[in-house]
Amino acid sequence: MARTGNCHNIADFERLARKRLPAPLYHYIAGGADDERTVRANVEGFDRYNLVPDYLKDIRSIDMSRRVLGRDLTWPLLLAPTGMTRMFHRDGELGVAREAARSGVGYALSTMATSSIEDVGRASAGAKIFQLYLLNDEKLNFAMIDRCKAAGFDALCLTVDTVVAGNRERDLRTGLTVPPRLTPASLMAFSLRPRWCADYLTSTAFSLPNVAAAEGGGDLSTLSAYFAARMERNITWSAVERIAQYWGGPFAIKGIQSVRDARMAAASGATAVILSNHGGRQLDSAAPTIDLLADIVDATGDRLEIILDGGIRRGSHIVKALAMGATACMTGRPYLYGLSAFGAAGVARVLELLRAETERTLGLLGCASLSDLGRNHIRLATDVPDFLADKDSGRSATPLRNIL
Repeated sequence: MARTGNCHNIADFERLARKRLPAPLYHYIAGGADDERTVRANVEGFDRYNLVPDYLKDIRSIDMSRRVLGRDLTWPLLLAPTGMTRMFHRDGELGVAREAARSGVGYALSTMATSSIEDVGRASAGAKIFQLYLLNDEKLNFAMIDRCKAAGFDALCLTVDTVVAGNRERDLRTGLTVPPRLTPASLMAFSLRPRWCADYLTSTAFSLPNVAAAEGGGDLSTLSAYFAARMERNITWSAVERIAQYWGGPFAIKGIQSVRDARMAAASGATAVILSNHGGRQLDSAAPTIDLLADIVDATGDRLEIILDGGIRRGSHIVKALAMGATACMTGRPYLYGLSAFGAAGVARVLELLRAETERTLGLLGCASLSDLGRNHIRLATDVPDFLADKDSGRSATPLRNIL
């Protein structure tokens, strides 16, 4: 039987998750919108940048701590909000939140979670963010915010890139439904995963408690349809200002992908933006977020924390983003693969690997702390050495700092 210690990178966990999940659920995690160009580009974008070490430095002790969204983190990572996490393993959101706290990173709970705001608040003393999907009823939105205040959440995160549902063709082909049920398209896929089926059938019935409290009860399928029908499709900057003022604490907007929107976020009361294309699950052909990062950092200065979401598979990816100026990074699929394969123990191992890779990369760069890390540690992979440049024409290799 496979053990967590036999997994040495995120790809190992993905392979095991694929073996252990019914195909519709694996593809729900792995898939994206349309042709899934952005899903691939988010990961591949990191390969455009090389790391440049500075040696002969004292790295006997490496400090990765940073304050993010009002909380001191041991290392600068947040676990992204993922809806209906308990579909993948019975440990669900509570197991993920506990492991995030143990690792010293932040955890973001989705409005569409299968654990309540209150239960997560009680389960974890770590840094907690609530991800709000805006409904077309301001009283219901503020009621969820009130619950977050009462449950001790540290920050609020408003997602703005789901006003129209992405076209996720994998889910149509595999016959995925919420909650999972046997259909002609999915019958064989579920029957091939008897252990998952046994866990699902013997676990507590699925619910969406954060939505149910707003709607007044109902089963999961009814709540999902209700919630989809009530999603606000006219999110305005004035609405953002009202939410920021009502919350009154660290406040992030998730889904920002342009300098203009980042500047508007700062002007509207946000303290952070999460640079995100929803993991390629919404607008296909959106740019990989790592390519957008430096411009947004430069445009907003110290007015906002900038959190990069998308494509993180290695600690070196985290370091590249931090070198470009990100405050922290956010990741979703990697911890879901760990959860699907081993439950909370898999999440713990994923975080252990990413933390070790991040620390090792910093050490190999000669950085004893995050404050030592900068754009001098990164260059474009396509830059050519000066001696190959056409000096007669006045062209030379372009330093990354001039591009970023």
